[in-house]
Amino acid sequence: MGLSVYARAWRAGMVACGLAWFGPAGLRAETADPPVMVAPVEVQPSAEPFGLATFFLTSGGLLDRWLGVQRRLDDEMVQLALCEGDRDGCASQAALKFLDIVDAARQRDGRARLGEINRAINLAIRPISDVAQHGLIDVWTSPLATLARGGGDCEDYAIAKFVALRRAGLAPDDLRIVVLHDTISGEDHAVAAARLDGRWLMLDNRRMAMVADADVRNLRPRFVIGQHGVMRYADSSLLAEASNRTSAVSLVTSSLAASANQPLEFVN
Repeated sequence: MGLSVYARAWRAGMVACGLAWFGPAGLRAETADPPVMVAPVEVQPSAEPFGLATFFLTSGGLLDRWLGVQRRLDDEMVQLALCEGDRDGCASQAALKFLDIVDAARQRDGRARLGEINRAINLAIRPISDVAQHGLIDVWTSPLATLARGGGDCEDYAIAKFVALRRAGLAPDDLRIVVLHDTISGEDHAVAAARLDGRWLMLDNRRMAMVADADVRNLRPRFVIGQHGVMRYADSSLLAEASNRTSAVSLVTSSLAASANQPLEFVN
């Protein structure tokens, strides 16, 4: 398929995401995740995207999904290493496509490197919901599986960019996946984030231009995923209340534990 076809497919469905991590309300009672444990940490300024305090999740559906992706990534990294050493003998077209994207990014520096991966992944994957593609409400897919199918939703784009950026030379501490909540539409959305010169840039499947976290509007960060695990953003109003109490940590962590299993409504 030519580049122009991919571009049309991307534009036609750039608002598609199709995630519903915890399923419809009618199904949640049957498939409810166990209570999420939140590791208590000291409330302090954060180096994470958006500069907000975060708390590690030690259990729950979101963490399980990410750990599942990591297990599949272990196998894909072996496949990529083999194909990189012998491209003529590589049997995986998805691996070759991924390596081409990374190679092109390595030829650039700084913001241009990030933009190359953002653009290439956006054009290489057509937007399609998990229900349409897998017949399931929520499936997290590793990069080679996504490229092999040719389609995915917002978290599939974000995962592919996260891995491609790492292979292109970015440090693990400068890479994240962020789950955002649209305060106008009520929808949730996943993007990759990369730190450049001290600023976090959002790599979004819905646009080619990258936007700094400080310039994001009408989107509230909810979760962030990095090399050390899955974290939940603390509510700013709760932190303000906690700052005036001696039991700040227990107040924040107990509130997060109570709300961590509330369903995320991923529509776009």
